[in-house]
Formats: sequence, structure tokens, C-alpha cells
Amino acid sequence: MKKAVFLQAREPTKTSRAVKYSVLAVILLILATQPLWGSAYINSILILMFLYLSLAQMWNLLGGYSGLVSLGQQAFVGIGGYAVAMLTQVYKMPVILGVGTAIVVSFIFALVISLPIFKMRGVYFTIGTWIVAEALSIFFVNWMFVNAGKGHNITVAYHMNMSYFYYFCFVVGVGSIALVYFILRSRLGLALMAMRDNESAAEVRGVRLYRTKLICYLIAACWTAITGCALFLNITYIIPSSAFSIEWTVAMIFIVIIGGIGTIEGPIIGTVIYIILRQYLVNYTGFSNIILGAIAVILIILAPKGIMGYLHDKLGWDLISIRRRFVIKDDKGE
Repeated sequence: MKKAVFLQAREPTKTSRAVKYSVLAVILLILATQPLWGSAYINSILILMFLYLSLAQMWNLLGGYSGLVSLGQQAFVGIGGYAVAMLTQVYKMPVILGVGTAIVVSFIFALVISLPIFKMRGVYFTIGTWIVAEALSIFFVNWMFVNAGKGHNITVAYHMNMSYFYYFCFVVGVGSIALVYFILRSRLGLALMAMRDNESAAEVRGVRLYRTKLICYLIAACWTAITGCALFLNITYIIPSSAFSIEWTVAMIFIVIIGGIGTIEGPIIGTVIYIILRQYLVNYTGFSNIILGAIAVILIILAPKGIMGYLHDKLGWDLISIRRRFVIKDDKGE
């Protein structure tokens, strides 16, 4: 009798694996030693890349691998920014306590809002997350405890060692890749992708939908909040209109779509392209979003799966692969 067995995909050849690991090691070495020899301008660009990469990886984990297309991730960016601002500026506490507070508050907030929004599916879930984020923004505009719409300067950022801050952002960015990779290689990752492809079939196969969605959502919320802390330490000023701006989520979606949704490498490529375009378009404020939108539309038409999807389909190229395959074995294991 034949039976289906789920096995990991074939390993690449030793040569290709060695080349892949060597390339990754060289890239990581260059990035890790950048503060020792690079210019301040290059460091600032890389910091932005690390942080936007982290945001994009978390959105991709939700939208690309779990089918939870959210338009409200800016809520956790804002929570992270305000946590570090309030703890350091108002209560004069260390930055690390601000980051810890951001994690705790984001976890609780995501846990609470998961109860109503997970009852929604498809476009209703998407709209629901956006409404929650907008409501949170309005709340902060009128909340005198956080200085309402006036916001706060984050003066502690002026006294931070820039090398330490660079490495913090480096860990946030590279850590987001590692986090997503290990999640997708676990049973949770298999459950997320099964849920994305067909919720009903996944539930029949034993996937606990609410629990799986909740774990994924909590992870993305907490990591996004950590990234929000770093973003506003880099900006050094926070107000509700910027903290909870939908432009954060729009940037995440743009990066993931052009890079390749549902791939780990896609957000990496998309982040590099986005940051480079953003630097060149800084003098075209009124037209920058139009230009970015036009680029996204063109890429969607030419490469619907994004750049990484196109490279994989045409060349079979993977840098960080989590693919698995089915094989058919008989009772003798042949």
C-alpha cells in the first residue's frame, strides 16, 4: 500500500551550500563591522534598512505566510515609539525598560483586540485592523497623559552611542529574518501556511485556527513594537499622527509586494529598493508616493510574485529556503 509522507526538501549540493553560506557570512561580516570603518551616512542608511526590513518581515509573516492581511500594524509601531518616549523622557528610565514596556503593552493590546478581529475573515479582517489602529491614533491625540497631539521629544537619543544603536538595529533587522525562518521551519510554520491556503482544510487536519493566528499575531505585534522603539529613537520626536500613520503599513506592503510575498528573501530585496528610492525621491515630496505606486503597479504586472518569485520561477534561485515536498513511499519505505 502506498502512503504519503511529508519530508523536508532535498538538500542542495555541498558546493552550492558552501557558496550560499559563504555569501551570507561575508554579507553579515560586512554589516557587523560597518561602524568600524563606514561613514556616518552609510550607517544611517543601513539603520533604516534594518528597521524597515524588520517591519516588512513581520508583515510578510502575517500576510504572506499566514493569510492575515493587516492594515493596522502601525498601531504597534506607535505603541513601541510611545513606550520608549514616555519611559525615557517622562520617567527618566533606561531605554531597555522602554523596550520591555513596549513588548508587554503590545502583547496585551494584541491579545485584547484579537478577540473581535479574529472573528472577521478576508477583507473584513483587513478593514478591522485598520479601524483599530485609527481608533488608537485618535485616542492618543486626546490623551493628555502622553501630552496629547503635542507629542514628545526623545532627548535620550541625542546621548546614545551611535555604534551601540547601530548594533541594536542590526539585531532587530537580522533577528527578524532568523525569527521568521525558525518559525516557518517549525510545526507552527506548517500550520500557518496550511491555514493560509485553506482554513477549513487546515482545521479538519487538526490545526487550531484561533490559537495559531493568535501566536503569529502576538509575535508580529511584539517584534513590530521593538522596531517602533528603534524607529522613534532614530527620529527623536514622536506625535500621534506620525506614530500611528498608515504610511508605516503602506511601506511594509510595498516592500513585500515588490520583493516577493511569501518569501524570506523578498522583504530583503524590497527593503533595499525602497530605501534607495526613498533617498532619491526625498526632493520630490509631492510625487514620491505616485512614483512608488507606479513602480509597484509595473512590477506587479511584470512579476506578479515579486522579484524573488520571478527569480525562483525562472532560475530556481533560493537563498533562504523553507520549502518542503511530498514524496510517496510504500510500506517498505521505498
